[in-house]
Amino acid sequence: MREQIILMGMDILQPAVALMIWTMVMWVWMYATRIPAMQKANFDAESLSKGVTADLDRVLPPQVQWKAHNYNHLHEAPTLFYAVSIVLALVGHGDGQAALLGWIYVGLRVAHSLVQATANRVMVRFVLFALSSVVLIVLIIKAALVVFGAGSEVQTQGLI
Repeated sequence: MREQIILMGMDILQPAVALMIWTMVMWVWMYATRIPAMQKANFDAESLSKGVTADLDRVLPPQVQWKAHNYNHLHEAPTLFYAVSIVLALVGHGDGQAALLGWIYVGLRVAHSLVQATANRVMVRFVLFALSSVVLIVLIIKAALVVFGAGSEVQTQGLI
């Protein structure tokens, strides 16, 4: 019984961890393509210590850099997702709809990564990013309502 009480509302942590795993998949993919491309281009890796990372965009093929750019993107808006996931889990509201929204967010971010890392179609990426942002906004609103005290009334009325 005690384990059930402790774990209530923690389901949202599953998609959060899944996105962490995906971020590391992108890290591996980035270096699996970037290191051979740097070697082929005879890029001086020491110049990176001098802050010349823009040189990589000039020297390496765009298809290689797309993965690096996406890896960086996975450290931007998803940080809010991790934070809101932890908040919802801590206050016991990370299950049900919140967990479902978490999985939808992760699915959209993975789709965004795949598009950016392969075909890099900007409009498709934009739609996926916008949709994931809407999901993230809903999760943040849900957390705000709970944390600032309106959560129980709103949830009782079936609004979130």
